[in-house]
Parts: sequence; C-alpha cells; structure tokens
Amino acid sequence: MSEHITLFQALLLGLVQGLTEFIPISSTAHLYIVPRFLGWADPGAAFSAAIQLGTLAAVFIYFAADIRQLIAAALDGLRHRDFCHTPHSRLAWSIIPGTIPIAVLGLSFKPFIENQARSDVVIASALILLALLLLVSERQSRRSRAMTELSFGQIQLIGLCQALALIPGCSRSGSTIMGGLFVGLKRREAARFSFILGLPAIGASGLLKLIELLRTDLGDGGLLNLALGIAAAGISGYLSIGLLLRFIERFGTYAFIGYRVALGSFILVWSYA
Repeated sequence: MSEHITLFQALLLGLVQGLTEFIPISSTAHLYIVPRFLGWADPGAAFSAAIQLGTLAAVFIYFAADIRQLIAAALDGLRHRDFCHTPHSRLAWSIIPGTIPIAVLGLSFKPFIENQARSDVVIASALILLALLLLVSERQSRRSRAMTELSFGQIQLIGLCQALALIPGCSRSGSTIMGGLFVGLKRREAARFSFILGLPAIGASGLLKLIELLRTDLGDGGLLNLALGIAAAGISGYLSIGLLLRFIERFGTYAFIGYRVALGSFILVWSYA
C-alpha cells in the first residue's frame, strides 16, 4: 500500500469497497474514481484487493449456515464416492472448477489488469457494456430455478461470466448475477450464488495482495490504515448483502443498470473534458 493513504482515506475506501463489492456497480470502478474525484492518489490494485478480505469475512458470516451445509454436502459426496450424490453435493463440488477461469486468466494477465486496464476508457466502457448484458439477462431470464437445481455445466458457465470481473468496471457480482439470470436462476438465488461462488476468488486475491503489501515496509501507520480499511469493508459489506438481496428480489437489477450507464457516461465525458 502506498504511504500516501491516510487513516480517513482508508476508512472511506473501505466503506466504498464494502458497499459496492456485492452491489453490481463495480467496486474496482469506484475505488478508482472516488479517489480521483476527491483529488487523492490512486490507492493501487494491491490495496483495493487486500481490503476485499473484509467483504470476504462478511460473506462467511452472513452465509455461515449455507457454507456449513455445502461443506457437509461435499464431505457426503466424498463418503459416497459420488460428487453428485445430492444437489448440494453437486453444487459444492462445482464451485472450485467454476473458479478456475478467473484464477487462470487473472494470473496470466496480472500486469495488464493492474496497470493498463485501470484507465478511464476501459472502466467506463466496461460499466456500460455489462449494464447492457445485465439488461438482456433480465429480459430473457425465466427466473424459475434455485441454485441447487443448477447443472455442473451451468455453474461453469457462471464461472466463465465471473472471469469478466477481471476487467476493471465489469463487477464480479454483476457478471455472476448476469450469468445466473442467463441460466434461469431466480433473482435472489442469482445474487446468493454470486456471493458463494466468489468466496475462493475473493479470498485468494485478497490474501495474495495482503502478503504482497506486508512484504513492503508499511510501518505502524500503514498497517493501521490497512486494518481499518479491511474492517470498514467488512461492516459495510455485511450490511450491503442484506440490502441487495431484498432489493433485487423486489425490483431486479434495473436501477443498477441505469446507474452503471450514467456513471460510465460521466467518466467518459469527464476524461475527455
């Protein structure tokens, strides 16, 4: 983490991370735009990824019962030597393969993602493009399935959609909710599965960046700022999960689609002004 990040900046950026990680409006875009709008330096991809550990903790706490059920189902599948022994077993054993695309592509294109891709044009274009794809998924989705009814192939398709999140501005939750809608998940189920599918990716990314930051000389102030950012992201992330689940079940993603188009358009105009 850069030394220029103050305690207040870390707190605000942590709140932004938590509020936007699960809502399909792109936390990466906001962590890039908010500092620029306020005249701060870019906190960098490493800080942005490290504070995701707060949102990871929020998912573990909020979905503790679901996670315990999936772990038990995975062990049950092992015990019966059948990964598809039950719908929950199939779901549990499909999550790791579903994470492979974002892991492989993330490692393969790491320098480009962390540097060249963090630009106004890329972020604005990704905000608008995914908004249009979300709109298509909303219009064509049957919205009749629960996540335990997904086949292995459908889960892998959602995993491929999740890899779009590597493009700054796309949004991991937005891309996976879009994928879930495309395969017929109910809106709330698409959001729930987005959170659970993201656990390995968010955890691995956050831990790698945390190790990377700790290898630098952060000093006591830097460690405190990082810890505060992670805590703020965890608290705001926990609150935003419940908000999103209630909102998306009732209203869908249309408000987020409009917001993404408006924000992307604003960034394009601002960058060329």
